[in-house]
Amino acid sequence: MNIPDIYQLFLENPVISTDSRSVVPGSLFFALKGENFNGNLFALDAIDKGARYAIVDDKNVVQDEHFVLVSDVLDTLQKLANYHRKQLGLKILAITGSNGKTTTKELIYEVLSVKLKTKATQGNLNNHIGVPLTILSFDEYTKMGIVEMGANHPNEIKKLCEIAEPNYGIITNIGKAHLEGFGSLQGVQKAKGELFDFLAKSKGTIFYNASNAFVRNILPGIGKEIPYGTKPVLDTYGKIISAEPYVKIKIVAKTCMEVQKYEINTQLVGQYNLENVMAAVTIGQYFGIPDKQIKQAIENYKPQNNRSQFIKSKKNEIILDAYNANPDSMKLAIHNFLEFEKKNKMVIVGEMLELGSLTNDEHKQLYNLLKENLNNNKISKLIFVGRNFQSFCEDTDLFFNNVDQLIDWIHTNPLNHSFILIKGSRGNKLEKVIPFL
Repeated sequence: MNIPDIYQLFLENPVISTDSRSVVPGSLFFALKGENFNGNLFALDAIDKGARYAIVDDKNVVQDEHFVLVSDVLDTLQKLANYHRKQLGLKILAITGSNGKTTTKELIYEVLSVKLKTKATQGNLNNHIGVPLTILSFDEYTKMGIVEMGANHPNEIKKLCEIAEPNYGIITNIGKAHLEGFGSLQGVQKAKGELFDFLAKSKGTIFYNASNAFVRNILPGIGKEIPYGTKPVLDTYGKIISAEPYVKIKIVAKTCMEVQKYEINTQLVGQYNLENVMAAVTIGQYFGIPDKQIKQAIENYKPQNNRSQFIKSKKNEIILDAYNANPDSMKLAIHNFLEFEKKNKMVIVGEMLELGSLTNDEHKQLYNLLKENLNNNKISKLIFVGRNFQSFCEDTDLFFNNVDQLIDWIHTNPLNHSFILIKGSRGNKLEKVIPFL
Protein backbone atom coordinates (compact mmCIF):
# COMPACT_ATOMS: atom_id res chain seq x y z
CA MET A 1 0.00 0.00 0.00
CA ASN A 2 1.42 3.42 -0.93
CA ILE A 3 1.57 6.58 1.19
CA PRO A 4 -1.55 8.29 -0.30
CA ASP A 5 -3.59 5.15 0.44
CA ILE A 6 -2.26 4.94 4.00
CA TYR A 7 -2.96 8.64 4.36
CA GLN A 8 -6.59 7.99 3.51
CA LEU A 9 -6.69 5.45 6.33
CA PHE A 10 -5.15 8.08 8.61
CA LEU A 11 -7.81 10.66 7.68
CA GLU A 12 -10.48 8.12 8.58
CA ASN A 13 -8.64 7.12 11.79
CA PRO A 14 -6.59 10.22 12.75
CA VAL A 15 -4.91 8.87 15.85
CA ILE A 16 -1.53 7.10 15.88
CA SER A 17 -0.59 4.39 18.38
CA THR A 18 2.92 2.98 18.73
CA ASP A 19 2.53 1.00 21.96
CA SER A 20 0.09 -1.91 22.08
CA ARG A 21 -0.24 -1.46 25.85
CA SER A 22 -1.92 1.91 25.38
CA VAL A 23 -3.73 1.54 22.07
CA VAL A 24 -6.46 4.08 21.39
CA PRO A 25 -9.56 2.44 19.85
CA GLY A 26 -10.01 3.46 16.22
CA SER A 27 -6.32 4.31 15.76
CA LEU A 28 -3.58 3.26 13.39
CA PHE A 29 -1.00 1.09 15.15
CA PHE A 30 2.55 1.46 13.79
CA ALA A 31 4.60 -1.64 14.63
CA LEU A 32 7.93 0.09 15.21
CA LYS A 33 11.09 -1.87 15.97
CA GLY A 34 14.01 -1.07 18.26
CA GLU A 35 17.03 -2.72 19.79
CA ASN A 36 14.94 -4.40 22.47
CA PHE A 37 11.46 -4.66 20.96
CA ASN A 38 9.63 -5.63 17.77
CA GLY A 39 6.23 -4.02 17.33
CA ASN A 40 5.25 -6.59 14.73
CA LEU A 41 4.91 -9.15 17.52
CA PHE A 42 2.25 -6.99 19.19
CA ALA A 43 0.23 -6.07 16.08
CA LEU A 44 -2.50 -8.65 16.73
CA ASP A 45 -2.77 -7.49 20.35
CA ALA A 46 -3.19 -3.90 19.11
CA ILE A 47 -6.00 -4.94 16.77
CA ASP A 48 -7.68 -6.90 19.56
CA LYS A 49 -7.55 -3.78 21.75
CA GLY A 50 -9.32 -1.65 19.16
CA ALA A 51 -6.76 -0.39 16.66
CA ARG A 52 -8.44 -0.10 13.26
CA TYR A 53 -5.33 -1.04 11.29
CA ALA A 54 -1.82 -2.24 12.11
CA ILE A 55 1.03 -1.03 9.89
CA VAL A 56 3.61 -3.86 9.88
CA ASP A 57 6.74 -4.87 7.96
CA ASP A 58 6.72 -8.60 8.76
CA LYS A 59 4.50 -10.60 6.40
CA ASN A 60 4.33 -13.44 8.92
CA VAL A 61 2.09 -11.44 11.27
CA VAL A 62 -0.44 -10.42 8.60
CA GLN A 63 -3.80 -12.10 9.25
CA ASP A 64 -6.49 -10.10 7.46
CA GLU A 65 -7.31 -6.75 5.86
CA HIS A 66 -6.65 -4.94 9.15
CA PHE A 67 -2.91 -5.58 8.71
CA VAL A 68 -1.16 -3.23 6.25
CA LEU A 69 2.18 -4.60 5.04
CA VAL A 70 4.91 -2.08 4.18
CA SER A 71 8.65 -2.43 3.55
CA ASP A 72 9.67 -0.38 6.63
CA VAL A 73 7.31 0.86 9.34
CA LEU A 74 9.50 3.75 10.57
CA ASP A 75 10.12 4.99 7.04
CA THR A 76 6.39 4.81 6.37
CA LEU A 77 5.60 6.80 9.52
CA GLN A 78 8.10 9.50 8.51
CA LYS A 79 6.85 9.70 4.92
CA LEU A 80 3.25 9.82 6.11
CA ALA A 81 4.10 12.74 8.39
CA ASN A 82 5.78 14.62 5.54
CA TYR A 83 2.82 13.91 3.25
CA HIS A 84 0.43 15.20 5.94
CA ARG A 85 2.56 18.31 6.40
CA LYS A 86 2.31 19.06 2.67
CA GLN A 87 -1.43 18.49 2.56
CA LEU A 88 -2.03 20.90 5.44
CA GLY A 89 0.22 23.59 4.00
CA LEU A 90 0.73 25.17 7.42
CA LYS A 91 3.79 27.08 8.66
CA ILE A 92 6.31 25.25 10.83
CA LEU A 93 8.91 26.65 13.21
CA ALA A 94 11.71 24.22 14.13
CA ILE A 95 13.70 24.57 17.36
CA THR A 96 16.98 22.90 18.23
CA GLY A 97 19.98 23.69 20.43
CA SER A 98 22.13 22.30 23.24
CA ASN A 99 20.17 23.92 26.09
CA GLY A 100 16.82 25.61 26.52
CA LYS A 101 14.95 23.96 23.63
CA THR A 102 11.88 22.97 25.58
CA THR A 103 11.54 26.15 27.65
CA THR A 104 11.98 28.26 24.51
CA LYS A 105 9.42 26.12 22.69
CA GLU A 106 6.90 26.54 25.50
CA LEU A 107 7.40 30.31 25.69
CA ILE A 108 7.07 30.73 21.92
CA TYR A 109 3.95 28.56 21.98
CA GLU A 110 2.37 30.77 24.65
CA VAL A 111 3.17 33.92 22.68
CA LEU A 112 2.09 32.74 19.22
CA SER A 113 -1.10 31.19 20.57
CA VAL A 114 -2.30 34.72 21.31
CA LYS A 115 -2.84 35.26 17.59
CA LEU A 116 -2.51 31.92 15.78
CA LYS A 117 -4.00 28.46 16.23
CA THR A 118 -0.74 26.86 17.34
CA LYS A 119 0.31 23.32 18.21
CA ALA A 120 3.70 22.23 19.50
CA THR A 121 5.78 19.20 20.39
CA GLN A 122 4.47 17.52 23.52
CA GLY A 123 6.85 16.13 26.13
CA ASN A 124 10.10 14.84 24.66
CA LEU A 125 8.76 13.81 21.23
CA ASN A 126 11.69 15.43 19.45
CA ASN A 127 13.50 12.54 17.72
CA HIS A 128 13.08 10.48 14.52
CA ILE A 129 9.86 8.99 15.92
CA GLY A 130 8.63 11.94 17.99
CA VAL A 131 8.85 14.52 15.20
CA PRO A 132 6.61 12.51 12.81
CA LEU A 133 4.13 11.92 15.64
CA THR A 134 4.14 15.64 16.40
CA ILE A 135 3.43 16.55 12.79
CA LEU A 136 0.65 13.97 12.56
CA SER A 137 -0.99 15.62 15.59
CA PHE A 138 -1.46 18.84 13.59
CA ASP A 139 -4.85 19.24 11.93
CA GLU A 140 -6.62 21.43 9.39
CA TYR A 141 -7.17 24.11 12.03
CA THR A 142 -3.48 24.39 12.91
CA LYS A 143 -1.94 27.54 11.47
CA MET A 144 1.47 27.30 13.14
CA GLY A 145 3.29 24.15 14.17
CA ILE A 146 6.26 24.33 16.56
CA VAL A 147 8.53 21.30 16.24
CA GLU A 148 11.32 20.66 18.72
CA MET A 149 14.24 18.74 17.22
CA GLY A 150 16.71 16.81 19.35
CA ALA A 151 19.74 14.91 18.15
CA ASN A 152 22.78 13.06 19.47
CA HIS A 153 24.41 12.10 16.18
CA PRO A 154 25.27 13.88 12.90
CA ASN A 155 22.65 14.07 10.14
CA GLU A 156 19.72 13.59 12.53
CA ILE A 157 18.62 17.24 12.35
CA LYS A 158 18.96 17.09 8.57
CA LYS A 159 16.62 14.09 8.47
CA LEU A 160 14.11 15.75 10.78
CA CYS A 161 14.12 18.85 8.57
CA GLU A 162 13.37 16.71 5.53
CA ILE A 163 10.35 15.33 7.38
CA ALA A 164 9.06 18.60 8.84
CA GLU A 165 10.18 21.02 6.08
CA PRO A 166 10.24 24.03 8.45
CA ASN A 167 9.65 27.56 7.20
CA TYR A 168 11.32 29.09 10.26
CA GLY A 169 14.07 27.88 12.54
CA ILE A 170 15.91 28.75 15.72
CA ILE A 171 19.03 27.32 17.38
CA THR A 172 18.83 28.34 21.04
CA ASN A 173 22.55 27.88 21.66
CA ILE A 174 25.43 25.50 20.99
CA GLY A 175 27.38 23.92 23.82
CA LYS A 176 28.81 20.71 25.25
CA ALA A 177 25.88 18.31 24.94
CA HIS A 178 25.75 14.72 23.60
CA LEU A 179 29.50 14.79 23.00
CA GLU A 180 29.52 10.99 22.95
CA GLY A 181 27.61 11.05 19.65
CA PHE A 182 28.99 14.27 18.17
CA GLY A 183 32.62 13.79 19.16
CA SER A 184 33.43 17.42 19.91
CA LEU A 185 31.98 20.90 20.35
CA GLN A 186 32.64 21.49 16.65
CA GLY A 187 30.66 18.32 15.95
CA VAL A 188 27.74 19.73 17.92
CA GLN A 189 28.04 22.99 16.00
CA LYS A 190 27.96 21.25 12.64
CA ALA A 191 25.05 18.99 13.60
CA LYS A 192 22.86 21.79 14.96
CA GLY A 193 23.79 23.85 11.90
CA GLU A 194 21.95 21.35 9.73
CA LEU A 195 18.79 23.32 10.56
CA PHE A 196 20.28 26.55 9.22
CA ASP A 197 21.55 24.70 6.15
CA PHE A 198 18.05 23.49 5.36
CA LEU A 199 16.51 26.93 5.85
CA ALA A 200 19.15 28.56 3.65
CA LYS A 201 18.39 26.15 0.81
CA SER A 202 14.63 26.46 1.22
CA LYS A 203 14.72 30.27 1.62
CA GLY A 204 13.30 30.08 5.13
CA THR A 205 13.65 32.51 8.03
CA ILE A 206 16.32 32.09 10.71
CA PHE A 207 16.05 33.44 14.26
CA TYR A 208 19.35 33.32 16.04
CA ASN A 209 20.88 34.05 19.41
CA ALA A 210 23.35 36.83 18.66
CA SER A 211 24.92 36.35 22.09
CA ASN A 212 26.18 32.86 21.24
CA ALA A 213 29.33 32.95 19.11
CA PHE A 214 28.97 29.32 18.04
CA VAL A 215 25.53 30.10 16.61
CA ARG A 216 26.66 33.30 14.89
CA ASN A 217 29.55 31.49 13.24
CA ILE A 218 27.30 29.06 11.37
CA LEU A 219 24.89 31.61 9.93
CA PRO A 220 24.63 30.94 6.19
CA GLY A 221 24.62 34.67 5.43
CA ILE A 222 21.79 34.40 2.92
CA GLY A 223 18.07 34.80 3.30
CA LYS A 224 16.30 36.36 6.25
CA GLU A 225 18.28 36.21 9.50
CA ILE A 226 16.75 37.84 12.58
CA PRO A 227 18.89 38.24 15.74
CA TYR A 228 17.84 38.36 19.35
CA GLY A 229 19.77 38.65 22.58
CA THR A 230 21.16 41.09 25.12
CA LYS A 231 23.19 43.51 23.01
CA PRO A 232 21.91 47.12 22.83
CA VAL A 233 22.84 47.26 19.12
CA LEU A 234 19.92 44.93 18.38
CA ASP A 235 16.49 46.28 17.47
CA THR A 236 15.10 44.36 20.42
CA TYR A 237 17.19 43.35 23.41
CA GLY A 238 16.72 42.46 27.04
CA LYS A 239 18.57 42.60 30.33
CA ILE A 240 18.07 41.13 33.78
CA ILE A 241 16.63 43.48 36.39
CA SER A 242 16.48 40.97 39.21
CA ALA A 243 16.34 37.23 39.87
CA GLU A 244 15.32 36.58 43.47
CA PRO A 245 14.24 33.92 42.69
CA TYR A 246 12.16 34.67 39.58
CA VAL A 247 13.76 36.41 36.63
CA LYS A 248 12.57 39.95 35.92
CA ILE A 249 13.57 41.32 32.53
CA LYS A 250 13.60 44.74 30.93
CA ILE A 251 12.78 44.72 27.21
CA VAL A 252 13.86 47.52 24.87
CA ALA A 253 12.24 47.40 21.41
CA LYS A 254 13.36 49.97 18.85
CA THR A 255 11.48 50.83 15.66
CA CYS A 256 11.91 53.65 13.15
CA MET A 257 9.19 55.56 14.98
CA GLU A 258 9.89 55.05 18.68
CA VAL A 259 11.52 53.02 21.46
CA GLN A 260 9.28 50.83 23.59
CA LYS A 261 10.41 49.77 27.06
CA TYR A 262 8.61 47.35 29.33
CA GLU A 263 9.25 44.77 32.02
CA ILE A 264 8.42 41.07 32.11
CA ASN A 265 8.03 39.38 35.48
CA THR A 266 8.56 35.73 34.64
CA GLN A 267 7.93 32.62 36.71
CA LEU A 268 11.30 31.25 35.60
CA VAL A 269 14.29 30.68 37.86
CA GLY A 270 17.80 31.20 36.47
CA GLN A 271 19.30 34.16 34.65
CA TYR A 272 20.16 31.85 31.75
CA ASN A 273 16.45 32.00 30.87
CA LEU A 274 16.97 35.52 29.53
CA GLU A 275 17.91 34.17 26.09
CA ASN A 276 14.84 31.90 26.07
CA VAL A 277 12.56 34.83 26.84
CA MET A 278 14.24 37.00 24.21
CA ALA A 279 13.65 34.33 21.58
CA ALA A 280 9.92 34.32 22.39
CA VAL A 281 9.75 38.13 22.42
CA THR A 282 11.51 38.47 19.06
CA ILE A 283 9.45 35.77 17.34
CA GLY A 284 6.26 37.22 18.79
CA GLN A 285 7.15 40.64 17.38
CA TYR A 286 7.94 39.09 13.99
CA PHE A 287 4.45 37.61 13.83
CA GLY A 288 2.79 40.85 14.85
CA ILE A 289 1.91 40.09 18.46
CA PRO A 290 1.52 43.37 20.43
CA ASP A 291 4.10 43.94 23.18
CA LYS A 292 1.42 43.96 25.88
CA GLN A 293 0.21 40.51 24.84
CA ILE A 294 3.76 39.15 24.56
CA LYS A 295 4.44 40.34 28.11
CA GLN A 296 1.23 38.78 29.43
CA ALA A 297 1.79 35.45 27.68
CA ILE A 298 5.33 35.08 29.06
CA GLU A 299 4.33 36.16 32.56
CA ASN A 300 1.55 33.55 32.60
CA TYR A 301 3.92 30.70 31.71
CA LYS A 302 4.83 28.48 34.65
CA PRO A 303 7.59 25.89 34.06
CA GLN A 304 6.98 22.22 34.77
CA ASN A 305 8.72 18.89 34.15
CA ASN A 306 11.64 19.58 36.50
CA ARG A 307 12.87 22.60 34.54
CA SER A 308 13.83 25.88 36.24
CA GLN A 309 11.22 25.32 38.95
CA PHE A 310 11.17 27.08 42.31
CA ILE A 311 9.66 24.98 45.09
CA LYS A 312 9.02 26.18 48.62
CA SER A 313 8.38 23.29 50.99
CA LYS A 314 7.69 23.40 54.73
CA LYS A 315 11.38 22.75 55.35
CA ASN A 316 13.40 24.19 52.45
CA GLU A 317 13.50 26.37 49.35
CA ILE A 318 14.48 24.42 46.24
CA ILE A 319 15.53 25.17 42.68
CA LEU A 320 14.76 22.05 40.67
CA ASP A 321 16.46 21.84 37.28
CA ALA A 322 16.88 18.10 36.84
CA TYR A 323 15.43 17.41 33.43
CA ASN A 324 18.81 17.42 31.76
CA ALA A 325 22.39 18.55 32.22
CA ASN A 326 25.64 19.04 30.34
CA PRO A 327 28.86 20.92 31.24
CA ASP A 328 27.60 24.27 29.99
CA SER A 329 24.18 24.14 31.62
CA MET A 330 25.74 22.87 34.86
CA LYS A 331 28.12 25.82 35.10
CA LEU A 332 25.35 28.31 34.28
CA ALA A 333 23.07 26.84 36.93
CA ILE A 334 25.80 26.82 39.58
CA HIS A 335 27.00 30.36 38.90
CA ASN A 336 23.40 31.57 38.92
CA PHE A 337 22.78 29.77 42.21
CA LEU A 338 25.83 31.38 43.82
CA GLU A 339 24.44 34.85 43.11
CA PHE A 340 21.39 34.35 45.33
CA GLU A 341 21.58 36.19 48.65
CA LYS A 342 20.55 33.18 50.72
CA LYS A 343 21.87 31.33 53.75
CA ASN A 344 22.62 27.60 54.02
CA LYS A 345 23.09 27.01 50.31
CA MET A 346 23.28 23.38 49.34
CA VAL A 347 23.85 21.66 45.99
CA ILE A 348 22.64 18.19 45.07
CA VAL A 349 24.40 17.45 41.81
CA GLY A 350 23.83 14.43 39.60
CA GLU A 351 26.25 13.01 37.06
CA MET A 352 26.21 14.13 33.40
CA LEU A 353 25.57 11.53 30.72
CA GLU A 354 26.52 11.06 27.04
CA LEU A 355 29.86 12.89 27.27
CA GLY A 356 31.92 10.10 25.74
CA SER A 357 35.68 10.44 26.12
CA LEU A 358 35.27 13.77 27.93
CA THR A 359 33.23 12.25 30.77
CA ASN A 360 36.11 12.06 33.25
CA ASP A 361 37.54 15.51 32.51
CA GLU A 362 34.18 17.30 32.62
CA HIS A 363 33.18 15.68 35.92
CA LYS A 364 36.55 16.53 37.41
CA GLN A 365 36.13 20.18 36.40
CA LEU A 366 32.63 20.28 37.85
CA TYR A 367 33.79 18.62 41.06
CA ASN A 368 36.62 21.15 41.45
CA LEU A 369 34.27 24.08 40.82
CA LEU A 370 31.85 22.92 43.48
CA LYS A 371 34.56 22.06 46.02
CA GLU A 372 36.18 25.46 45.53
CA ASN A 373 32.92 27.18 46.41
CA LEU A 374 32.40 24.84 49.36
CA ASN A 375 35.84 25.71 50.70
CA ASN A 376 35.13 29.42 50.18
CA ASN A 377 31.94 29.03 52.21
CA LYS A 378 29.76 30.05 49.27
CA ILE A 379 28.12 26.62 49.54
CA SER A 380 27.43 25.03 52.91
CA LYS A 381 26.84 21.45 51.78
CA LEU A 382 27.54 19.35 48.67
CA ILE A 383 25.95 16.05 47.68
CA PHE A 384 27.20 14.08 44.65
CA VAL A 385 25.01 11.47 42.95
CA GLY A 386 26.26 9.09 40.26
CA ARG A 387 29.27 6.89 39.62
CA ASN A 388 30.99 9.41 37.37
CA PHE A 389 31.87 11.39 40.51
CA GLN A 390 33.12 8.40 42.49
CA SER A 391 36.79 8.53 41.51
CA PHE A 392 37.07 12.19 42.62
CA CYS A 393 35.13 12.10 45.85
CA GLU A 394 37.06 11.94 49.10
CA ASP A 395 36.03 10.07 52.22
CA THR A 396 34.64 13.28 53.68
CA ASP A 397 32.43 13.96 50.66
CA LEU A 398 28.75 13.04 50.61
CA PHE A 399 28.61 10.66 47.65
CA PHE A 400 25.83 8.28 46.57
CA ASN A 401 25.70 5.90 43.63
CA ASN A 402 22.06 6.77 42.92
CA VAL A 403 19.15 8.85 44.15
CA ASP A 404 17.63 5.96 46.13
CA GLN A 405 20.75 5.77 48.28
CA LEU A 406 20.49 9.53 48.83
CA ILE A 407 16.85 9.21 49.93
CA ASP A 408 17.80 6.47 52.41
CA TRP A 409 20.46 8.79 53.85
CA ILE A 410 18.02 11.71 54.16
CA HIS A 411 15.68 9.54 56.24
CA THR A 412 18.27 9.54 59.03
CA ASN A 413 19.87 12.91 58.17
CA PRO A 414 16.99 15.34 57.52
CA LEU A 415 17.77 18.46 55.52
CA ASN A 416 16.10 21.58 56.89
CA HIS A 417 16.21 25.38 56.52
CA SER A 418 18.32 25.22 53.37
CA PHE A 419 18.31 26.81 49.92
CA ILE A 420 18.93 23.86 47.61
CA LEU A 421 19.92 23.56 43.95
CA ILE A 422 19.12 20.18 42.39
CA LYS A 423 20.78 19.71 39.01
CA GLY A 424 21.69 16.62 36.98
CA SER A 425 21.03 14.59 33.85
CA ARG A 426 17.61 13.02 33.43
CA GLY A 427 18.94 9.52 34.08
CA ASN A 428 19.60 10.43 37.72
CA LYS A 429 15.88 10.95 38.43
CA LEU A 430 16.80 13.51 41.07
CA GLU A 431 13.22 14.76 41.27
CA LYS A 432 12.49 11.67 43.39
CA VAL A 433 14.18 13.38 46.33
CA ILE A 434 11.74 16.33 46.41
CA PRO A 435 9.11 14.75 48.73
CA PHE A 436 11.85 14.22 51.33
CA LEU A 437 12.98 17.85 51.33
